[in-house]
Order: sequence, then structure tokens, then C-alpha cells
Amino acid sequence: MRVVFYILLFCCAFKAPARGQTPDSAIGGIYVEMDEVVVSAIRDGWDADAFIRRIKTDTTFYKAFRSLRLTNHTATNDIRIQDKRNNTVASLYSITEQEYDGRCRSMNVIEEKTTGKFYKRNGSYRYFTAALYAHLFFTEGKVCGETDIIAGSSEAPGKSKLERSKAQLKQLIFSPGSKISGVPFMGDKASLFEPETARMYDFKLTSVTYAGEHCYLFRAIPKPQHEKDVVFKELSTWFRASDYSIMARDYTLSYNTIVYDFDVRMKVRLEPVGDRLLPVRIEYDGNWDVATQPRERARFTTTFAY
Repeated sequence: MRVVFYILLFCCAFKAPARGQTPDSAIGGIYVEMDEVVVSAIRDGWDADAFIRRIKTDTTFYKAFRSLRLTNHTATNDIRIQDKRNNTVASLYSITEQEYDGRCRSMNVIEEKTTGKFYKRNGSYRYFTAALYAHLFFTEGKVCGETDIIAGSSEAPGKSKLERSKAQLKQLIFSPGSKISGVPFMGDKASLFEPETARMYDFKLTSVTYAGEHCYLFRAIPKPQHEKDVVFKELSTWFRASDYSIMARDYTLSYNTIVYDFDVRMKVRLEPVGDRLLPVRIEYDGNWDVATQPRERARFTTTFAY
């Protein structure tokens, strides 16, 4: 059941139009509540259907994280394992520096402090959150030959449960709303845009300013009567209006079955750095439990400087 944890970490209902909507607010196959600015943009010729299709097939978010591995950067890592009263029982604080020479990346640990029993006696990570964090953001030795090309790329999962879980995790984080197979008792509940799931949500599209950029904020919020039936309790994404690149994304995921339960919140912020869009801050707050493992509560915050 470790698969459940790895998935947690690291993504059409007919109704009367609400104020600010038009009767033609069915865009991209789903019904979306829009503010007056968006409605006006559609009247002026903005292709809202193309925008919704872009949301469903976006790769800029995934590309930003792949590009992270191709840059020189410094990361501040703060991981805290907590008890049921939110007291920290083990932690790691470190500053790491990634060096990239145009072909290979490597990492230096500039500073590291731990508390509690963060590591096992053999030096491995005691907690699953820490182990997966290390897989995503730390580098051992030299890693070469990577690219940030998305089109045509293939990352087939390995045969082990861990490798399959990593692949499922990437799908959930980088393509939220797509169908994820192999997770017991979840079925299509993570498939945000499938008709049977979409009818349980209210979708909203508004024009906003974020970090000085004109953006479209797309939100998926479960209808009150369906909150216990869906995985995503909130999915908010800020798309830069000029090119639809993702500038920020907030997730809240929660689900409860007879063999596992979880409650996870994530916030991811990205910024343009040179000609790339890169992560600058990630926040995670998770509480999960599976039948064969003790409950684990963890928080981490990561910031990147380029």
C-alpha cells in the first residue's frame, strides 16, 4: 500500500447560469462559471475552448520541473515529521547546491542539520516522505543525459512497486485530472474532467493579476453534496494569459477508504528565469495512513534560488 503515499506527494452538470455567466458557458466540454472580464474576452473573440483544451493537456508545469534538473541552483530544504499534536518528532534542514555542466548534474550539501531519528542506523531514510523527497530533489553522484523535452518523451515505469508509484505520482502532480490506474478503491475519482466526475464539481474561470502578470485563474471545487466522493477538494491553477504557462498551482486532496486515508495540501510557485519557467517554492502538508504502516504526518517547504 505504499503506492498510496507516493501518489499523494508529488495532479457535466447542467445548471442555471450564475451572475457573470452567459448561457454559452459550456466550454471545452464542461460548464464553467466565468467573471465579466472573461465573458467580455470571449465576446471579443478569445478562444475559451482552446484554453480549456490546454488545461487538460498542459505540459509547461512538467517541463518546469524537468528544467530544474538542467540548471545551477541552490535549494533550501525543510522537512518535518510530526506527531498527532503537530509536534515535530524528526526533521531535516539542509542547503544543497546543484551544479550542471551542460551534460551532467551533481549536488553538494552545503549545510545539514537533523533532529530526532530522521535516519535509520544504516543511513537510509526512516520516513517515506523523506525518501521520496530525496528521490525528487536530491542527486547522488553524477546524472547525465537528461533533457526537458516533453514532446515524444517516454518514461515507462519500472517493474517495482516504487517505480510504478513514482510514475503514478508524476501523473497526479503534472497532469491532475487524468485517469490513474492501479490505485485501489479510487477508480476514476481522480479523473477530474471525465463526465461522471466533472458533474460533481463547480468550475470557475476568472481574470486576475498574479506576480504582476495578467493571468487566468481556473478552479475546480467539489459541490457540497459530493465532497466525500471526490479526490480533489480544490485544484487552483494560475495560467499566464500571454502564453498559458502555469505560474502557480494549489492542490487539496483528501480521501478515505477501509485500507487507507489521506489529507494532503500542496502549493507550487513558478517564475520565469531567463528563457525558462522554473519552480521557486513548494509547500507540502500531508497526513496519510495505510493498513500496514504507521500513520505519517509530514510537512516540507522547499525554495530554489538561481
